[in-house]
Amino acid sequence: MMLRVKELRNIFPKAPSEIAAFIFVICIIPTIYWFELCVVIPSFYPVWSVWYNVHFICGTFLMCNITANFVAIVCVDTSVKGILLQSTLQPKWHFCSVCESVSPPRSWHCETCNTCIIRRDHHCMFAGCCIGHYNYRFFLAFVTHLFIATVYATYFNSYFMWEIIDFQAPMALLKVVFPLAMVAFGIDVSESQLCLILFLVNIMGMLFMAALLAFHMNLIWHGTTTYEKNHRIRDYDLGWKQNFKDVIGENWILACFIPFAQLKLPCDGIHWNTKCMWQLERPKNR
Repeated sequence: MMLRVKELRNIFPKAPSEIAAFIFVICIIPTIYWFELCVVIPSFYPVWSVWYNVHFICGTFLMCNITANFVAIVCVDTSVKGILLQSTLQPKWHFCSVCESVSPPRSWHCETCNTCIIRRDHHCMFAGCCIGHYNYRFFLAFVTHLFIATVYATYFNSYFMWEIIDFQAPMALLKVVFPLAMVAFGIDVSESQLCLILFLVNIMGMLFMAALLAFHMNLIWHGTTTYEKNHRIRDYDLGWKQNFKDVIGENWILACFIPFAQLKLPCDGIHWNTKCMWQLERPKNR
């Protein structure tokens, strides 16, 4: 399946809040990567020793997957633009007054993207685009790899910070609770305080990714999108195995390790099997 790539002018976010969030993501991820492999890990193992190399390879693998999947989220076009759609309404299709066209099932208009999105789930402010049928797999892989990376980093960071922060010092609690304020007001601009900020950012990222991953795993398990969950629509729940294939594709094993493995989705995003249709077709497939 050939993925459509957005035009260059449509790749980057337009809203100020989304621009700030986008810049934060593309800056903090390589910063944490550098911090872990150039500061934290060398405090445990000599540089280029066997165990350092193991962690270097693991960290770089996660970094490559995180970066590549994020690029795919932003660049892959999952809108109805350029797709030849029918002009008459059929069951579960609806007319979009903004796009002035008929929109397929599970597709909804996004005011920020100013177009209808195929199997729209939500608009991601950090990527500055919608998560839909063709980039959902990349979004899920991005969140999963980022969660693994933050858990991985938190394990080593906890031991590292315990060694460099004196938690019995009078200002220790303030340093932990208000780390950014301590730096901003010049109270503590030491190297250890900057390390503490990165440590806390990593923990917040881990908790956020954990919540995000749990939420979307639940959506996929039940074959719904955020809109369908909120409106209790369960027409497309084909069983958890098929639900995951509809998002990740047939070659899900490769997708876990190779970000740009071919996207073999069983559905074209326009025509969907419903639960009733699936139950009728399964005996025939057997």
